[in-house]
Amino acid sequence: MDYLVFLLFFLAAVVTVITAIKLSTYADALSEKTKLGGMLVGTILLAGATSLPEVTTSVSAVILDTPDIAIGNVLGSNMFNLLILASFDLYYRKRQILKDAAKEHFYTASLGLLLAATALLALTVKIDIEILNIGLDTFSILLIYIIGMYTITRISKNEPRVIPVPEVEDNTKLNTSAITLRRAIVGFAVSAVVIMIVGTVLTFTGDRIAVITGLGASFVGSFLIAATTSLPEAVSVLIAIQLRNYNLAIGSLLGSNLFNMIILAGTDVIYRQGPILSFVSPAHQITAGAVSILSVIVLFSLIRKRYGSPFTYAIPSILLILVYFISSYLIFVN
Repeated sequence: MDYLVFLLFFLAAVVTVITAIKLSTYADALSEKTKLGGMLVGTILLAGATSLPEVTTSVSAVILDTPDIAIGNVLGSNMFNLLILASFDLYYRKRQILKDAAKEHFYTASLGLLLAATALLALTVKIDIEILNIGLDTFSILLIYIIGMYTITRISKNEPRVIPVPEVEDNTKLNTSAITLRRAIVGFAVSAVVIMIVGTVLTFTGDRIAVITGLGASFVGSFLIAATTSLPEAVSVLIAIQLRNYNLAIGSLLGSNLFNMIILAGTDVIYRQGPILSFVSPAHQITAGAVSILSVIVLFSLIRKRYGSPFTYAIPSILLILVYFISSYLIFVN
C-alpha cells in the first residue's frame, strides 16, 4: 500500500524537525557554556550531527548498489544547504545576518568551494586509479579536507575574538541559559542519535517513493532525498537565527557541506566495484558545478564591504536561489 510509504516519510520528517529544534538549542547552550564559540560549535558539532541523515542515506544507497543516490544525496545536500542559507538571509534581510559573520566562515566557504571544484573535476575526468581501496579522486578530496580543516583551526586560534554588541532584548529569542552543561551534552548526544535513526527511515521511504513516482535516481538523490536529509540543517539554522546566534547558523551550514564531502569519500571505501565517482551519471557534474557557483556567491556575500539597503543586501541571496532552481531543472531534464 503506497500511501503508507508517504505517511511514514511524512512522520519521519516531522520527527526530524522536532529533534533538530532540540539539537540546535543544545548546541547554542554548548556555545555559551564552553570556550567554543558559535562558529566552532556550528562548524564542527552541529554540522556533524545534522549531517548524520546524509551518512545513513549514502551508506544505505551504496549497500543497495545505487551509487547515483549516494553521490546525488551528498552533492544535492550541499546545494540545498546553500539554498537554506540564502533563503533565511533573504527572509531576515533587515538583520543582515552575514554582515558581522566571523572571518573564519570565509575560510570554511573557501574550503567548501575547493572541495566542490575537486569533485566536479573528478566527475568530469573520471580517473580510474585507487589508493588504499579508494579512488584517487576521493582520496584527494579527503586529503584536501584534512589539510583545510587543520589550517582553519590554526587560523581560528590566531584570530581575535569578536565580542558582539549587546542587542535590545527580543521577546522572541529563546532562552538557553537555564540549560546546564551536562544536560546540554547529554541532550545533544541523544538528539544526534535520533536524527541518525530517523535519517535511515527517510532514506528507505524516499527510495521507495522514487520507485513509485518513476523519477530517476540522480534526480531523486540530488533533490528529493537531499532536501529531506537537509531538514535538520534547515530547522537548526532557523532556531539559531531566532537565538540571534548567527555564527552558529552560518557555521552549521558551511560546516555541514564540508562534512558531507567526507561522507562522499566514505561511500567510496564501501563501494567495491571501483572508484565510485567513475560509476555515476554525468548529471552529477551539474550538481557539483552548481555547488561551486553557489559557493562563489556565498564567498562574495561574506567579503563584501558595502551592504546598503535591505534590497541591495539581498541581491546575492536572490541570485543564489535562482541558480539553485535553474540547476535543479537541468538535473531533472538530464
